[in-house]
Amino acid sequence: MKIEQIYTGCLAQGAYYIESNGEAAIIDPLRETQPYIDRLTKDGVSLKYIFETHFHADFVSGHLDLSKKTGAPIVYGPTANPEFEAIVANDGQLFTIGNIKIKVLHTPGHTLESTTYLLIDEQGKETAIFSGDTLFLGDVGRPDLAQKAANMSKEDLAGMLYDSLYTKILPLADDVTVYPAHGAGSACGKNMMKETVDTLGNQKKMNYALNQPSKQAFIEAVTDGLLPPPAYFGMNVAMNKKGYQLRNASIDSTKPNKAKNTEYIKQLLRSKLTWSNTCIVLIGPKTHSREWVNWEIEQAYKKQNRIVGVYINGASGVDLPENFNKYGDALVGWNSKNIESVLEGENKWYEPNDTPRINSPYAPSFGVC
Repeated sequence: MKIEQIYTGCLAQGAYYIESNGEAAIIDPLRETQPYIDRLTKDGVSLKYIFETHFHADFVSGHLDLSKKTGAPIVYGPTANPEFEAIVANDGQLFTIGNIKIKVLHTPGHTLESTTYLLIDEQGKETAIFSGDTLFLGDVGRPDLAQKAANMSKEDLAGMLYDSLYTKILPLADDVTVYPAHGAGSACGKNMMKETVDTLGNQKKMNYALNQPSKQAFIEAVTDGLLPPPAYFGMNVAMNKKGYQLRNASIDSTKPNKAKNTEYIKQLLRSKLTWSNTCIVLIGPKTHSREWVNWEIEQAYKKQNRIVGVYINGASGVDLPENFNKYGDALVGWNSKNIESVLEGENKWYEPNDTPRINSPYAPSFGVC
């Protein structure tokens, strides 16, 4: 049996690769799936299952692409209602991967479908939990993100989280290893440790949420001091639940309609913005001076769209559109990894050569994946 944590520091996110006797499972994969494909090929194993602990808010999952490329089914816990083909498991259901088993523990609270996966090794020993956003190291998942979808208050969800932790997780043995979905720096918790792996026994001793004297005290402790979630969280949940596709809403410069009526042009551009939730601004030498660019950016901002700038290949020393400076969320060079990361919700401002931009809204918190 092999367990590997694939940790992405700039997202403070942990995906997991589990292999046993020629079969593998991946838990909470990121959007870029090629590293997983490469690993499967290198090990000469087949992917049997893709497990999702919940509908993620802080990143777009690679579950759909990975399933399409490998044929492996996607597995969610009880009550999940994805709008694509997936296995919605029962509480306590067992999945076999090689000589090991994964047991489904339904642990609602962070979200209603939140699930912890318990690994049972070749000898039948309960060895590890992949706790998603239910249990972090030093913290637990914030209970305020699913209020609208669940039609419940954060206090109600915190109460569910308490029941999940105290009836499903804490009864497990102290030597069980905890593999969480996030570490320090993630917006999904407020008190996470810098470490990314620990024993459950140590968490029982030092995690503040697991040492509250009552359910009410737990609810008050985990709901206190929560910062507002990032605006893009809702968009990511929708994409992870519904699936996603890229559509090009650009005006084709090779087919000009020679329109001159201002209102007609605005109507045409608005129709292109109607269905979108991300506005991508390709930035070249003349972008800042083009007639409708600033208006389009302002309209995208009013729609509360995410606005991402991408320098075209070879661009250097070019001016940014005025409204992009006002409303832009991220700016990167012509680099597929950086482009994908900002489309998934990461806020970074880079120069065309992929170095951090000094004068940017996010300069103090730059990290490199």
